[in-house]
Amino acid sequence: MAEEQKEHISDWDRMVTGKLYNSSSKDIEEQHKRGLIRCDTFNRIPVARAEEKQAALEKLIPSAKGKELGVFAPFYCEYGVNIHVGRECFINYNCTFLDVSPITLGDSVWVGANVTMATPNHPFLAEERLNQDYPDGRHDLEYSSPITIGDGTWICSGAIICGGVTIGKNCIIAAGAVVLHDIPDGYIAGGVPAKVIRKIDEKDRINVWETYQKNETPLSVRQKEKKAREETNE
Repeated sequence: MAEEQKEHISDWDRMVTGKLYNSSSKDIEEQHKRGLIRCDTFNRIPVARAEEKQAALEKLIPSAKGKELGVFAPFYCEYGVNIHVGRECFINYNCTFLDVSPITLGDSVWVGANVTMATPNHPFLAEERLNQDYPDGRHDLEYSSPITIGDGTWICSGAIICGGVTIGKNCIIAAGAVVLHDIPDGYIAGGVPAKVIRKIDEKDRINVWETYQKNETPLSVRQKEKKAREETNE
């Protein structure tokens, strides 16, 4: 009975739960084609047709309905239905979300331009990775791992987030970082591979409203202290 139940697990269910799956199976191919067409449709609609473009975005990413998701085209993904967003997220130009496993953004996540979030993975041994003759045909078997981004986190331009990574709340991932491991709440991380740099703290405050009203150059408490030290040493 157990063996019979295993045979009836769809490749789509295998895929989204991180198991090995056949990417050329009919159920996945249909979903993939639908996602690619919806993605292409969103990218082709002119910005001037804002309501139509937003409707196309919400058709591509159903979780975006009523969430005030903002996305600048071009945007690329495989399925769309595997992207789950919180409220008031923003995704800048030319981002790629390979949503084989779920990609989950918490509330108010900001994603800079040219960011890639890639959930797919492949076996390391070429003999297991490449197309082979299996009982159900010639194809490859692949797998994936989810990505989760916490509330209030900012992913800066050009960063790459790899499958299996969870980034905590209120983090900053520096431009160009390649994130291979989890990042805890409230930290700045950067580098290749990305490493935690430091905790975000009160010395990062720039008193935005006061600075805006005074039309001053924004400087954090930390930057002001550094500037004062430099001026003292002159």
